Amino acid sequence: MKQTVETEVGGRRLTIETGNVAKQASGAVMVTYGETVVLVTAVSEKTAREGTDFLPLTVNYQEKFYAAGKIPGGFFKREGRPTNMDTLTSRLIDRPLRPLFPENYFFETQIIATVLSADDENSPDTVALTGASAALAVSDIPFAGPVAGVRVGRVNGELIVNPTFQQLEESDLNLIVAGTREGVTMVEAGAHELSEEVMIEAIEFGHREIIRIVEIQEELQKKVAPVKRVVEAPVPTEEEKKLEEAIRAVATEKIRAVNTTPGKHERQHALDAVVDEIISQFDDEEGSRRDFVRDVCGEIEKEDLRRLILEEKKRVDGRAFNEVRPITCEVGFLPRVHGSALFTRGETQAIVTTTLGTSSDEQRIDALQGESTKRFLLHYNFPPFSVGEAKFLRGPGRREIGHGALAERALVSQIPDDERFPYTLRVVSEITESNGSSSMATVCGGTLSLMDAGVPLRAPVSGIAMGLIKDGEEVVILSDILGVEDHLGDMDFKVTGTSRGITALQMDIKITGVNREILTRALAQANEGRTFILNKMLESIQEPREEISMHAPRITTIKIHPDKIRDVIGPGGKMIRSIVERTGAKIDVEDDGSVKIATADAEASAKAIKIIEDLTQEAKVGKLYLGKVRKIMDFGAFVEIFPGTDGLVHISQLAEHRVNKVEDILKEGDQVMVKVLEIDRQGKIRLSRKEALRDQKNE
Repeated sequence: MKQTVETEVGGRRLTIETGNVAKQASGAVMVTYGETVVLVTAVSEKTAREGTDFLPLTVNYQEKFYAAGKIPGGFFKREGRPTNMDTLTSRLIDRPLRPLFPENYFFETQIIATVLSADDENSPDTVALTGASAALAVSDIPFAGPVAGVRVGRVNGELIVNPTFQQLEESDLNLIVAGTREGVTMVEAGAHELSEEVMIEAIEFGHREIIRIVEIQEELQKKVAPVKRVVEAPVPTEEEKKLEEAIRAVATEKIRAVNTTPGKHERQHALDAVVDEIISQFDDEEGSRRDFVRDVCGEIEKEDLRRLILEEKKRVDGRAFNEVRPITCEVGFLPRVHGSALFTRGETQAIVTTTLGTSSDEQRIDALQGESTKRFLLHYNFPPFSVGEAKFLRGPGRREIGHGALAERALVSQIPDDERFPYTLRVVSEITESNGSSSMATVCGGTLSLMDAGVPLRAPVSGIAMGLIKDGEEVVILSDILGVEDHLGDMDFKVTGTSRGITALQMDIKITGVNREILTRALAQANEGRTFILNKMLESIQEPREEISMHAPRITTIKIHPDKIRDVIGPGGKMIRSIVERTGAKIDVEDDGSVKIATADAEASAKAIKIIEDLTQEAKVGKLYLGKVRKIMDFGAFVEIFPGTDGLVHISQLAEHRVNKVEDILKEGDQVMVKVLEIDRQGKIRLSRKEALRDQKNE
């Protein structure tokens, strides 16, 4: 039976409907916000795969071009592989949902969010996130929700919930908040150097709106009254209890002894050796206890690491809670690239390069909101050797795309505009070692490589990954977390910014009870950490280089009259291709008459400029030109004063004396100095050889 609930968010109606579409799914809803409509379905298998001990959850967000009344470009005319937007939104939905499934729920589960209608005001991503929660709420799938998501903007100092696309262009904040009734569970933000206090206010503002959206989901769930699957926590047998006690009695001290072994791999090798020893001691001949023993050892490890931090006030590697690992920075690391840096922080390392290109290198994006271009690109690569593994190399996965997007968001607000620095910029981060926040190493290395490339950044950006461990009232905040601290913690968050404020924030909260006081403490400690890192970075390069690399293209911009663009392009692009072939320069012509000539060869640039100026120059009254006689007539001669532009020298303007025949003075092909006397309304040019001779004589 069809059921509908609705509320108002940001002055627009949000409606959630179920029971009308996709009724064979475990749960399905249609969410409408303005004229944006998203269908979200949730399906979970009834039986778990044998041997599965994790939640096999897949989230797929997909935008259909018909939603915006468009036909896809390309040969096949249908949607292809997921776009970056699809992938990032899928991650956005996954992150707040995954922790809310029962710990021992191991059934294949898939959530599909399909954008069916898209207006030009409302972004579908937060609509899809809310819809995913609602689909789970009305299904038989056990889920500790509901959750909801909203976007928060800030225009002229005023916070706005779910800003329109137009408002977002004027906003100095783009913040997505997800959460339950009890608290915030996820934050994703890009900002223009905002303070920690503004960020906290925006998060709390978003959560107040979330509570209202959660309430209508609870109302919908009551109307549908789904019968939820009962997932009982496994009850250990007496034999398992006794075995666990025996394992703990033997393993606890041994694991505790190796937990603080310096070095990621050294610690892991020592821990593996202890676990293998315990397994050999307690496993049976059939090997049936191996997984059980390993799981118990894993629990002991995690419990001891939390105890170490909360009780002994120690970290795995011996650092203070607010201490950042040793940092080294090297710029100009690679000889031929336009800009490069090697950034190392502890056991995390990134080689980051910057490449300068022209406007023809911009990424062209065909999305629901229309076609656009992008001149700053950041790509993140995470090869398996960075963590000591051997795996098949594939294209970028969701993790790589997500980490790259976070680093790009951190830096983009500090990229100079096109008028000041007319280049397309591509930053690539190659992670060569990883033990804790390679995305923040990418931000730091990205800043250094951009400065090494001579990009006049508005301000340098640094970033830090933070962790939080909470037990009752005891709260410990960790700066520059290791991979193992990320795994055992209750909250991890990454903060990037300049000396003036925050440029990006990503936060995942695994527990409730993270209040304003804790957030304030955490962001203040993060500020101290990223300031320390920034100062270390600036020891290697204080300011962007004054000159770009000798291997980078020099871009010279000249202006021509828009009416002359066709002369530079030529029929079918013939002229511009000819200029490129003759000079080797790369040439881009804009609709406003801006012509950008890009080449690393100064002589080629000057040659291209001269050709274009000759093609587009306009005759000026009173100016002298050395022209070429193109045609002789009885009444005068037509003279080409520059390529493509002719004027008439009347027979009376050939000389001081009377001329009976034009051929007595000029012949076709002669070079002759002439002066422009007049340009009429039709653009016809009247020239004079006589006046040109007088001017030369007077000089």
